Amino acid sequence: MSDSTSTTDAARTAILEGRTSLGIEFGSTRIKACLIGENPGDVLAVGSHEWENQFVDRVWTYSLDAVWSGVQAAYGDLVAQVSRDHGVEPTTFGAIGVSAMMHGYLAFDAADELLVPFRTWRNTSTGPAAAELSESFGVNIPLRWSIAHLHQAVLDDEAHVSDVAFFTTLAGYVHWKLTGRKVIGVGDASGMFPIDSSTHDYDAGLITIYDGLVADRAPQLRVAELLPEVLVAGEAAGTLTVEGATLLDPTGALQPGALLCPPEGDAGTGMVATNSVAPRTGNVSAGTSIFAMVVLEAPLAQVHHELDLVTTPAGDPVAMVHCNNGASELAAWVSVFSRFAAASGSPVDTDAAFGVLLREALEGEADAGGIIAYNHLAGEPIAGLTEGRPLVVRTPDSRLTLANFMRAQVYGVYGTLSLGMRVLADEGVSLDRMFAHGGIFRTAGVAQRLLAGALDAPVAVGETASEGGAWGIAVLASYLRATSDAASGAASGTDSGTDLGTYLNERVFADAGFDTVAPVAEDVAGFATFLDRYRAGLAAEAAAVLAL
Repeated sequence: MSDSTSTTDAARTAILEGRTSLGIEFGSTRIKACLIGENPGDVLAVGSHEWENQFVDRVWTYSLDAVWSGVQAAYGDLVAQVSRDHGVEPTTFGAIGVSAMMHGYLAFDAADELLVPFRTWRNTSTGPAAAELSESFGVNIPLRWSIAHLHQAVLDDEAHVSDVAFFTTLAGYVHWKLTGRKVIGVGDASGMFPIDSSTHDYDAGLITIYDGLVADRAPQLRVAELLPEVLVAGEAAGTLTVEGATLLDPTGALQPGALLCPPEGDAGTGMVATNSVAPRTGNVSAGTSIFAMVVLEAPLAQVHHELDLVTTPAGDPVAMVHCNNGASELAAWVSVFSRFAAASGSPVDTDAAFGVLLREALEGEADAGGIIAYNHLAGEPIAGLTEGRPLVVRTPDSRLTLANFMRAQVYGVYGTLSLGMRVLADEGVSLDRMFAHGGIFRTAGVAQRLLAGALDAPVAVGETASEGGAWGIAVLASYLRATSDAASGAASGTDSGTDLGTYLNERVFADAGFDTVAPVAEDVAGFATFLDRYRAGLAAEAAAVLAL
């Protein structure tokens, strides 16, 4: 029997016997399902479904109908690939994990009915609430955090506040409907309300402060009673119910009973997918939004509005630089050039167009020839923008070439992120290596090299970078399986399990291939010049928001 046949047979058996882990992630533009084998590095199948947020009544939202139709489509796509590649269809899994865009606000009443449309991380209408909470807590509370959304509703005297019985994130909501349990992973929880890393739970002192803050305006609110229960990686978070199985798979083939790990945000799954849960490591996730996560060795000396304090899925402290705008504007320009190619009689697919244009960026001048590109489709708190207006700005003596234009577009993806990372560097935080993941890194050596120049730090990309958070949450599900098996073994006197970092190093990434690119001095200097112009030109961005 050949090795390939043996591998296929082993995968088929694992699928049939439910010795696999399923990860589902709700990204900004795509819902993705990823199935892995007993070896967490073995991706057996992937399914996906594209979706888009809507801007309704000046609120960025997704409908709950779209949540369920979308995840059913992604799951169905995964099952179809399993059938094509392995000749069987899964009916159960060893463990399942759900991840989604962090933060935002899903509020329910005592009858579990949604009170207002889902308010996503992309909304920037919570400025007064975030400012008041930051001052009261002595901790930076970003606009997109769930507590900022709740508090803004209090400040605005919204009618629904008196009926709130529970609020959560998108991952917490989906997990609740699959299992019946109102729980959340500590990493995702840290985007709802500040976490005390010593207890791995909501900060009790700040809970008391918040209840006192709203005592006159909303005396019925007891925020601790409204938040989901916090769990850390490796803790059991429920099992798939009959109703949950039907929500994922309306065909009825999927059976209830699978374990579920704590639901996590995309920041936490990004850390797992890039093996960056240890101090002095970090990762950059680039998609519709872009953010950097840096695991801290010690607390920061000061509070900075550019930096969020969150946690790893194991509860360790992390500094996060989150930007609402990532690679969407870059993708729009690639679409424009793709259409030109098609109109000229030489059509190319999207991946090929990305590859050509990104490689062209490497031919550009180190400072992008004086061209500045702003990718702000939505508001950007770090840049001081309440709304977005994408711009390309240049002086008359700049050099407008395709190479310089594309380098400016890639630099624009990293612009606001770099403003936040400069603040972190000023705090004395050092990095041994940054890991990167997201679709922009599929073209080898381009976005990765330019990011290394922007951060002035080595940047590593792994073989699973394009699978991203869906694979990361599948790995967290497999970690739950490992800890559950270890707990059973401990009862029999065998190994009692290990921590998440060790599991990732020894079980997931021991033989993984990482391509690491060191910063090129010319890129570092060129990006620094670009960023100086970028920072100065933010006044033009702000003027565009007012004028257009």
